[in-house]
Parts: sequence; structure tokens; C-alpha cells
Amino acid sequence: MKHPGGYNLSLAGRPSAQVDVLGDPAELHLPLRSRRFSFTDICVADGDVVSAGSVIARDPANHGVPLLAPRAGTVRTESKDGHIVLSDLGDRPACADEALVDALPGVQARQRLLDMGAWQHFADAHTGALPDPHGAPRAVIVHTVSFEPFTARGDALLTGAFSGFIRGLGHVQSLLEYQPIHLVVPEVNSALAKRVLDAVRGFAWIKVYPVPLRYPADNPRLIMRRLGGFAADAKHPVWATDVAGVLAVDRVLTDRLPCTERTISLAGPAAPNPRHLRLTPGYPLKALLGDAFGSDVIRVIDGGILTGETLDEGQLGLDVECRGLTLLPEATERPFLGFLRPGTDRSSYSRCFLSALAPRLPERLTTALRGERRACVCCTSCERVCPAGIMPHAIHRNLYQDVLEEAERLRVDLCVGCGLCSYVCPSKIELCSELCRAAETIRQETANAEGAEA
Repeated sequence: MKHPGGYNLSLAGRPSAQVDVLGDPAELHLPLRSRRFSFTDICVADGDVVSAGSVIARDPANHGVPLLAPRAGTVRTESKDGHIVLSDLGDRPACADEALVDALPGVQARQRLLDMGAWQHFADAHTGALPDPHGAPRAVIVHTVSFEPFTARGDALLTGAFSGFIRGLGHVQSLLEYQPIHLVVPEVNSALAKRVLDAVRGFAWIKVYPVPLRYPADNPRLIMRRLGGFAADAKHPVWATDVAGVLAVDRVLTDRLPCTERTISLAGPAAPNPRHLRLTPGYPLKALLGDAFGSDVIRVIDGGILTGETLDEGQLGLDVECRGLTLLPEATERPFLGFLRPGTDRSSYSRCFLSALAPRLPERLTTALRGERRACVCCTSCERVCPAGIMPHAIHRNLYQDVLEEAERLRVDLCVGCGLCSYVCPSKIELCSELCRAAETIRQETANAEGAEA
């Protein structure tokens, strides 16, 4: 199966595969917002004492998905704006007293996953939204890899939890009827990849989908297109999750424990010790980032370098969806003859000018991304690297002239938001955000037109 486009990024600051476990801080600052969720329905009052795993807030717009207390403690709802603070921290969640049940009915199992925090790891493969836990999917995509630089990798999560992952795949299948699970694995002859393939061999309900070691071959939207027959369907979506989601399912349905911990990466060129960490949501960012928190010389990105967003200055603790924190040095000076990319420590996708003489090497990025914004030079690098097969440079020219209809004809709706076009662009045009905004505008106009007809 062909995988057009994509690019291998060699960047300094990659986290190690080892996972370090951090102890509990003095208090936890739980944000009431994340990328998908807004926990507006507060279920506790100031001064309440809660047990580990208790529901302290819910998001009514997302099937009532809960915000759980990672530890026992005393609730403070008024001390930090936009956060719930847990102080006087106590024990971790304990196993349920009730006897273990071998298999719950599908509806009950899904409700338990929602109530105990595992459902947050699932997404609609087409839209990225939280799927309806009581809906009927056409298939499930489970990707064991994460190719975006500086995010928690599948190999780090699988180390020491392999049996739980295989057990979790069985639990995911129990949620379905006859729908298949498409297991995304890397095209690599590693011991871990071979172990995964050997473990799932013979499972008729698992279809293995190998992908090249090239970003963003693990993107669920691209996988759906290449599998065929998976057009967007709100009533029968395709679910997507990753290793963390499968392990969360196993934790809930096997151990009867709520999902109150996350494994994230703390990496990037400005990270003194790039690594993976297992910790609780609400972990104070000041304790986690040290001098980088609120610094003028280091920018903290919530997520990877290509799709992450600058961390909100008002956020005090780790949110429930964080996959990693990327630390980039702020560019304080404009490099001399930066457009020529001089020096032996710089490379570019286009291999233009002096960078053609430099070898492929782990590049130490800054927030300048090795260039300054200029007009489009029609180099077509963005088209060659685009995994969706569209022409970002042509779409950009039409959007610059406010010709949205032509951008729609050029299929801007196929953009998956991987960010590669912005990364390789020598003019440093923000192509990714521009195309995503245009695609959303077209979706809204189409929905309004359909509503008017109805």
C-alpha cells in the first residue's frame, strides 16, 4: 500500500524510552480545560474531602466525561482561577471491593470506561472529537506508534506493560460486535514489533496495518482513506486510540482502577534531560518545568513540535489530555543571512543553498524554525511532503486572494493538519493553520446550507 508524502524529522532533544515515575507534589492544580474538554459542571464544593478516583467535575457537552481526583485530598475551588486544587494529598486509587467480572456487557463496559476516565483516550478518527460511548463504530484504529517529535512514544508505553496491552485489545474487541480492529505497527524489524505481531497472530478480529517510519503515517484520517470505505459518517464513526488508551481500558476492566495517571514526554532542544514521565494530571507545571515555567527565553509547547500549541500562561497544572511538553529556546536574534541557511549545524527539506552540503543531522530547533516569514516562492516542497496529496502552495495563493471556492475545488478539506507544510516551507508561511481555518469555514458553510435546505 502506498504512503505518499511525509518526512523523517531528525531533531535534537528526543526523549529516552525509559519511563520515570515522579512522586506526588504537595498539591495538585487540575485545569478545568483541555483541548477537547471544558469541565463546567463542578461536582464538589470548597473544603470537601474526596477519595482518589472521585468525580470532581464533568463536561456536559462531551457525554458527561468526568474529571477525576488523582489522589485523595481536600478540594479548593476558589484559590486558583480555572483550576480545582487538591491539597493534603492522600492515597492512590485502590482496587474495587466487588468481585471481578470476567466480561461485562458492552453497554455497561463502555459506561464504566467513561466513568473511570479511560474513554478520554478515544477519538473519532475523522474529526478528533470524543465519540459517543454508546454509539456503534464501523471499526477501531489502534496505533502503536507516534511519529511526531517530542510526544510520548508507543515503545516507551509498551515497555513493562506488554501483557496489559494484549489483554486490553481483547477488552476493546468485547466492546464491539463484528467490527475489526486495525492495529497500526511500524515497518521495522525490531524485537518489540516482532513481539506484537507474534502476540496478535491468529486473532481474526485484528487486522495488522504496517506503516513506514515516516511522519505522519500514523494519522488516523490518512489510515482511513488508505483502507478505503471509511468516509465520514457521524452515525457510524471509526474510533481511534493508542497504546495509552488500550492500557487504560485494561486498567479499568481488569484491575477495576480509575485512570488517574498519564505518561508524557518532557523533551525538546531546551530540555536538560529529555525523558518520559509517569505522573498525575494536575501536577504543578512549576515543579515539572523549573526555570522554564514562565521564562522569556524558553517556550513551552503543549504537545509535539508540529501540532502542539504554546502552553497557556494561566495554566498551572498538567491537563488530562497532555501527551508531552516540548521546550524550545526562544529566538532572540535574527540570524545573519538566515535565508541562506549557512553553517554545518543546519539542514532543510529542500536541500537548497549551503544546506545541501550538510549531512542529515539532529537539528536543534528554536522558535524561529530556521527562517523568517517571506512570500511564497512556489518551490512546491509543501506539495511533495504533503501526505494528503493536496497542493498547499496553490491553496495558499487562492486563500490569499480570498477565493475560497477555488480552495475548496483544490480539496483543502483533505488537510489532516499534520503541520509538515509549515515545517518545510522555506518562506515560513503558516500554511497548516491557514488550511485548517479554510477547511473549517467550508465545513461550517456546508452545514449551514444543509440546515437551510432542511
